Amino acid sequence: MKLAILQPSYLPWLGFFDQMARVDRFVFLDDVQFTRRDWRNRNKIRTPQGWAWLSIPVLQKNQFRQSLKDTRIDSSAPWARKHREAIRLNYCRAPYFDLYFPQLESIYNKDFRFLVDACYAGIELMAEALGIGVETLRASQIDAPGMKADRILALCNRLNADHYLSGDAAQNYLLAEAFEQRGIALEFQGYQHPEYPQRFPGFVPYLSTLDLLFNCGESSLSILKQGSGGLS
Repeated sequence: MKLAILQPSYLPWLGFFDQMARVDRFVFLDDVQFTRRDWRNRNKIRTPQGWAWLSIPVLQKNQFRQSLKDTRIDSSAPWARKHREAIRLNYCRAPYFDLYFPQLESIYNKDFRFLVDACYAGIELMAEALGIGVETLRASQIDAPGMKADRILALCNRLNADHYLSGDAAQNYLLAEAFEQRGIALEFQGYQHPEYPQRFPGFVPYLSTLDLLFNCGESSLSILKQGSGGLS
């Protein structure tokens, strides 16, 4: 059983869904510390000038102890309307805008209290649009104590995984020997961002996967997989 574990993020990039598409089970690491100026509450969209941030404002009582799953959205700011209109303005003439925007717009009409709920809604919508049907779980609902590498190993053991697919950023703290001792193969993603047609001249990588969907429609998953050599 092949497993991936990632923190839930707002409208994630292609590499996030590449991991989802390559595993049997996918765990949202939702009970770690919320980090500012990260991908948890923001992502990028394409604009005529290059790219722009879409950021969800959050309330932070204690930035050093506040967990991701307990992070609340600052509802005093009209972020949903601003995000919806920014997406409409920059993608309304993209080939597949009309196919996906109505579902996306329905998300922005909801009153989310917690950041992770907005993240889950966007991830679920995009995974469905891509045709990814992997089983998802939340780490906070799994009894697997530990920190960093120990937590990852505990989750793998708890879910009977014999193969763990990790993002490349974890190479500085995940050791293959520790996984081998427990009979788990460790694989690093090694994702190479593919190029695809975009609404404006030039290609800008590392945007939200919305950019790929609006521009490439039903071909999005096959293009996304090119970054991992077309692996399923």
